[in-house]
Amino acid sequence: MSSKDISLKLRFATLKRCVLLFFLVGYETCFPITEIAPYDLQVFVEKSAAGFKVQASYISPVSQCEAYTFLTDYEDVKTIPGIVESKVRRRNGNRVTVERLIEERILLFPIRLRSEVEFTELPNQGLNFIQTKGSNKAYAGTWRLQTNEKGVLVRYASIIEPDSVIPNWAIEYFMKNNIRRSFEMMAEGMERNREDLSLACR
Repeated sequence: MSSKDISLKLRFATLKRCVLLFFLVGYETCFPITEIAPYDLQVFVEKSAAGFKVQASYISPVSQCEAYTFLTDYEDVKTIPGIVESKVRRRNGNRVTVERLIEERILLFPIRLRSEVEFTELPNQGLNFIQTKGSNKAYAGTWRLQTNEKGVLVRYASIIEPDSVIPNWAIEYFMKNNIRRSFEMMAEGMERNREDLSLACR
């Protein structure tokens, strides 16, 4: 048997072990992800007893007002993967109720989630939000904005308790493999739309 054949057999055996471990103990054992972090992006997902805790941060080369304007443009969701519909239903002072429809696929599982989220606006500082009705058992969190030498540090934190027939391990796979791209696209969107955001802040 040639050295090439031996190498292929070893690689195939390793792949089979990884697939088996994926289903027995979770994907992290076999699929460590090392990425260069654009926008100094950091994302942490922690499994809790009831659901998941998500923390994320990135730096965008925009002003604090521009970042806040981007976050509060509730109906423009082109930069957020999965959200196919977003409508403002009510405004009451600094409180805004937004109805959203999310369509995603987690591995083999298609999902469709509809929710109503109330945002409490903290002008140029960030947002607090909580789901008032919807497909999740609970969803609440915060956005915070802080200026620094590179622009604005955008920080996100949330607690999500899914109410779904989709297995928790599949949801966890999605959270740790897809959610990073969502924040990266938001950071890209802030930078790409800076000219329009700047006009809104004048």
